[in-house]
Amino acid sequence: MWCYDLSMIKIESLGGHAISEEAVECVERKGLGHPDTMADLISEAVSVALSAEYMRIAGTVLHHNTDKGFLAAGRAQKAFQGGRIIRPMRFFMGDRATFRAGRMEIPVADIAVEAARKWLTENLRFVEPERHITFHPELAPGSAQLAQIYADGGARRLLGANDTSAAIGYWPLSPTEQLVLALEGFLNSKAFKRRYPETGEDVKVMAVRENGTVTVTVAMPIIDRFLRAEAEYFVRKEMILAAIDGFLRKANTDAHSEDFLVHFNSLDTRGSGVAGIYLSVLGTSAEDADSGQVGRGNRANGLISFGRPLTTEAAAGKNPLSHTGKIYGVLSHLLARKVVQAAEGVREAYVLLVSRIGVQINRPSAVSVKLRLQKGVGIRDVSDRINGVIEEELAEKNMLSFVGRLARGRYKVC
Repeated sequence: MWCYDLSMIKIESLGGHAISEEAVECVERKGLGHPDTMADLISEAVSVALSAEYMRIAGTVLHHNTDKGFLAAGRAQKAFQGGRIIRPMRFFMGDRATFRAGRMEIPVADIAVEAARKWLTENLRFVEPERHITFHPELAPGSAQLAQIYADGGARRLLGANDTSAAIGYWPLSPTEQLVLALEGFLNSKAFKRRYPETGEDVKVMAVRENGTVTVTVAMPIIDRFLRAEAEYFVRKEMILAAIDGFLRKANTDAHSEDFLVHFNSLDTRGSGVAGIYLSVLGTSAEDADSGQVGRGNRANGLISFGRPLTTEAAAGKNPLSHTGKIYGVLSHLLARKVVQAAEGVREAYVLLVSRIGVQINRPSAVSVKLRLQKGVGIRDVSDRINGVIEEELAEKNMLSFVGRLARGRYKVC
């Protein structure tokens, strides 16, 4: 069995404060119905569907990348008691795929469109895919050189990286990061939508912690068919604002004892009617106000944290067997968590993985582990445990299992 050269792992100690101890921290999450998140998750759904079909007919995941997705906003006319869609949204599915395995033709476009429609049906209550969005599959055959990477049974052995790239992950999440994730999850939960069915899925949460105060700004549209007049909008807004405030205070067990300032739909202006409030026909601003693109939203851990190093590659839609933008994007966060859990005395861990094109994916050209340690703990106290964790996770058997789960969509990618 191949063993990772531990001399390639560089472990360093970080000075200074942990992110949660800094005076200012800013964290954002674009929720389920945000156009950028929609672009990410639809593109990922297409990749998962293609991977399943490739496995069915070829026994392995063939060459594809569906991460060049673009969601173009439509046009909507909002109105109390229900508006209408004037022009549907458009989703452009870009990049590369394999259209033939042996003598068998693979209906790539049909698979992609069906996967996209299924995702929309399952996640956005008011979007009817047949009526409200048109699909433009622009997937084309890939280069022969990159396709060759997949020619020898990727499900049975690890492949070479299809790019030279890098990704960085960290653990643990700060209390502010935990709060942002939890709040978006609460607002888009089935329980919340049952209680407040008038709320759309296009939730955006921004939290700024400044010393002992966390200012939370939430944007979330109200579905126009549930309202008879402007006054009713503001009544419901106050009810939802109270629910947000109550959730934050109950969920704040980890976040010291900060005070909260909550802003909800901050652009609202009383007396301006439909034009002065955040209404939606379908629950997403992609219906007329905002387009979306893969890679412009959350990182692989679901957050945009401005005090942390950010991986520039999008994980969504990339090939799960060879594209290290996806593989390392997810794995770096998992490794950071395992490092903290395995090595007593580590307060924070940052793991950087670098790939080299053509080199087997479990052989990164560089692994950098940066640690913030508890007082009295040194690098020598934890290095053996950390080396062991990384060696175990990069072992061929474990990496094959990991990329298999990626191919089946078992990990969140945004």
